[in-house]
Amino acid sequence: MATVETRDIKKHFGEVRAVDGVDLSTKEGEFLVLLGPSGCGKTTLLRMIAGLELQTGGDVLIGGQVVNDLPPRARKIAMVFQSYALYPHMTVFKNIAFPLKAQGVQKELIPQKVAWAAALFGIEGLLHRKPRELSGGERQRVALARALVREPSVFLLDEPLSNLDAKLRAAARDELQQFQRRIGTTTIYVTHDQVEAMGLGDRIAVMQGGKVRQIGTPLEVYDEPADTFVAGFLGSPPMNLIERQDCLVGFRPEHFLPKEAHENRGRLTTLQFRVTRVEYLGADRLVYGALEGRFPDAKVIAKLPSTVMVPIQPGIHYDFAVQDKDLKFFDKATGLRTGPRPLA
Repeated sequence: MATVETRDIKKHFGEVRAVDGVDLSTKEGEFLVLLGPSGCGKTTLLRMIAGLELQTGGDVLIGGQVVNDLPPRARKIAMVFQSYALYPHMTVFKNIAFPLKAQGVQKELIPQKVAWAAALFGIEGLLHRKPRELSGGERQRVALARALVREPSVFLLDEPLSNLDAKLRAAARDELQQFQRRIGTTTIYVTHDQVEAMGLGDRIAVMQGGKVRQIGTPLEVYDEPADTFVAGFLGSPPMNLIERQDCLVGFRPEHFLPKEAHENRGRLTTLQFRVTRVEYLGADRLVYGALEGRFPDAKVIAKLPSTVMVPIQPGIHYDFAVQDKDLKFFDKATGLRTGPRPLA
């Protein structure tokens, strides 16, 4: 195992600052997720850690050692790409064995190491096949086994599940997390999918515009967003944000409930809600509408679980409420989180 650290790392493509001074550090054995929209710099950051992209400035450290001048193979990392990058003319056995041969591992040890890696991912029965004969999930497992067989100090994964369908992706997330816990290798995982990030990461680094906007546990970045970008990027639906003088007031849709559904737990802020549409999602209802009174015409969404039995109809006005502890406040000019303040 090893730690990974970046110090003020930058990557500029002409005038474009793809990565703009990122300071990041992992713990040994940690599963760290880089989360953000397309073009935020997360894959470029991963490639600089791997040595596949030369940084414009700053340092990359692996295991406490500056590795700026080391080629990828000397950094003791393994990387799995979105495309899996398997060799189509080789069998699964040869694909997994390839990095061992490149390392100069003794020929008689290779079958033993390949069998070990294949067993970890349950693909022992596929070793004679070629990639075209495999499903997407099987190809993903082969790519992971090929990366692991070198016994790297750091695992770098660039959206490795994005080619799988939704059902298989959910199963693969569970397998990947169990595998990482079992081997304990420090892992950095890139994704734009917040469900993957929340489900996999020990910590999440939310990126936007080449910068890390917030880093913390999944619970921390969801419950206590550092700015309006994080608040709006995480959550489905995202946090409601309404303007109030010099600040924005935020609250999660699942915290915005009919007043009677709160059962008098904690201090409440009541808002008049004019419902325009109700969307049924099985266990939940999404209620769309606009506020009246203090925040006229501010559009918001409520997410009601099946346990809230209050009937809601479009075209009707209701008293909805948020517990004061669930209200978040942000500076309107900077988007940064500020302290609580009364809404009156």
